[in-house]
Amino acid sequence: MSEQQKSQLLVTAKEAMKYAYAPYSGFSVGAAVLTAEGRVYSGCNIENASFGATNCAERTAIFKAVSEGCSSISKIAVVCSSGHYAYPCGICRQVIAEFATDDMIVILEDSDKGILELPFKEFLPAAFTGKDIVADDKQEE
Repeated sequence: MSEQQKSQLLVTAKEAMKYAYAPYSGFSVGAAVLTAEGRVYSGCNIENASFGATNCAERTAIFKAVSEGCSSISKIAVVCSSGHYAYPCGICRQVIAEFATDDMIVILEDSDKGILELPFKEFLPAAFTGKDIVADDKQEE
């Protein structure tokens, strides 16, 4: 990924963060995913008074991509209103694992420390995936 593409993904995540609905936490998050097909989708966090109904920015962006026919994510950029690194939560890591390419990269930005790029496998090294729920006799087919 070129520096320009990385920068554009972060800009898209920041733009999405502007639409966050965070009246309870005041913590706005924006995310942008780059699909294997080269398409970009963005999302923001959307809180709810019933906290379990809240949806994170990462999942919003991924669900938008999947709902448009893209089910393979190669990059994700995540930013937040605190200006610090916004690491994906556990639920988001599980959703990312469902759609991540083998070499997926997570891009985070801290206003003081700069940009951090990490392989997604470092976030969830022993991910539970669809391969884990397929019966052994089905895997051979």
